[in-house]
Amino acid sequence: MFGLGLPEILIILVIFLILFGAKKLPDIGEGLGKTVKEIRKIRDERKADKEKKEKEKKGNLISDLKKKVEDIPGLKEAKEIKEAADKVKNITKILK
Repeated sequence: MFGLGLPEILIILVIFLILFGAKKLPDIGEGLGKTVKEIRKIRDERKADKEKKEKEKKGNLISDLKKKVEDIPGLKEAKEIKEAADKVKNITKILK
């Protein structure tokens, strides 16, 4: 935990006990706990926002690519030719 061993943590606790007294330590611990909770909440919100922006960016990129593919000259005609060829194949299978 942050490179602190048991002896260092005990020294810090003794210093807090001397500085603030035994009566204020629970309040300080509670405040510290709330602060840590808020920091984690902010971190998680930022992470979620970052992931959301990345998904939107990927979505925009994909839609842009789809538009560019649709704008390829002759693509529509090639699709129509393929569909016609598929129909001819189906008809020849039926006639056999």
